[in-house]
Amino acid sequence: MSRRQRIAILSVIALSVVLIIRLVERPRKAHPTPPATPVRVAPVKTANIPITVHALGLVQAYRTVTVQPMITGPLQAVDFHQGSFVRRGALLARISARPYEAALAQARARRDQDRALLAVARDTLKRYQLLIAHHYISAEIVAEQKATVAEDRAVVAQDDAAVETARTNLGYTRIKAPIAGRTGILAVNAGNIVSPATPGGIVTITTLQPIYVLFSLPQQDLPDVMRALRTHKRDVTAFARKDGRRVVLARGVLAVLDNVINQSTGTLTLKARFKNPSFALWPGAFVNVRLQVRTERDALVVPSVAVRQGPEGPFVYVVRKGRPKKNVAGRTNAEVTRVADVPVQLGFADQRLTVVRAGLRAGEQVVVLGGSRLRPGARIRILPTAPHRARVTGRS
Repeated sequence: MSRRQRIAILSVIALSVVLIIRLVERPRKAHPTPPATPVRVAPVKTANIPITVHALGLVQAYRTVTVQPMITGPLQAVDFHQGSFVRRGALLARISARPYEAALAQARARRDQDRALLAVARDTLKRYQLLIAHHYISAEIVAEQKATVAEDRAVVAQDDAAVETARTNLGYTRIKAPIAGRTGILAVNAGNIVSPATPGGIVTITTLQPIYVLFSLPQQDLPDVMRALRTHKRDVTAFARKDGRRVVLARGVLAVLDNVINQSTGTLTLKARFKNPSFALWPGAFVNVRLQVRTERDALVVPSVAVRQGPEGPFVYVVRKGRPKKNVAGRTNAEVTRVADVPVQLGFADQRLTVVRAGLRAGEQVVVLGGSRLRPGARIRILPTAPHRARVTGRS
């Protein structure tokens, strides 16, 4: 190999070494950092949480009465409007009274006749008692007259009962409301012959103020219900779903706890009483019922949407803010916000709030929106709190 070739090879090697050194000394491009995930957060708070149980309830009228005729006769007139409210003692209908007026007059006449016979028997007995004092008649005649007086007195008593029966039957020709309430659909029109055996009676009256709601709870809730009854905290709320919103219908109190547990379903039956001022509850309707059994004081709570389920149980994403660090150039980086998955023990929960027994401290911030895109240690960007929207549903 000639000298020129060796110099060329050495030049190539030197150039390669220089290039390698430059490549090594050139600063490496940093991998692009993934953008922070935008999330919304909420603080862990302490609050007094009412502990409630929920059930499906059936509305039941406070009182229901089927107005049934007590006598037989043609229905002469109807004196109420179907579906209207009536007071107790209000006139509802009339049955033809002519045969019952005649029966009362006949009973009175018979009683007057028997009273006259009784008066004659008593006068005769007085005369006999004067005569026997002078031994003009025998004692047997006086005894027979006493028996006649007793017999006539019994006949008059029987006549009094007949007159009272006839008067009562005459009173039954005017059918009155036994309770105050709302009338239903008229079952029999005027002109028909009605009797105590008329199917369905004349009309049904129901009392809607107050009103009852029947509902059932699992037997496991019995201790909480008994505690509520002892402490007189028996608040019950009836509500319904309308257009995806919860609307409060009425508020009442727990009135009755049944004395047995249904063996076939393992449930206990309860009855709540509502004043029902706006007639929002109607007999036969189904409503959702919420019974407050106690209040948990100073409990740690988070929004229910913050709680997530993992392979090892429930957890929440908690905001962790790292300390600023200096980079290679000596500049201070901005504060880094990340999340950590923290296992929690839960207590009472509803659609709005969840009680946390262990795992969190008051004042910590948890992720409530955007958690599905996170992983432990992920960087986050906290969005401003959404503006408060006025609730359009009833108070809960």
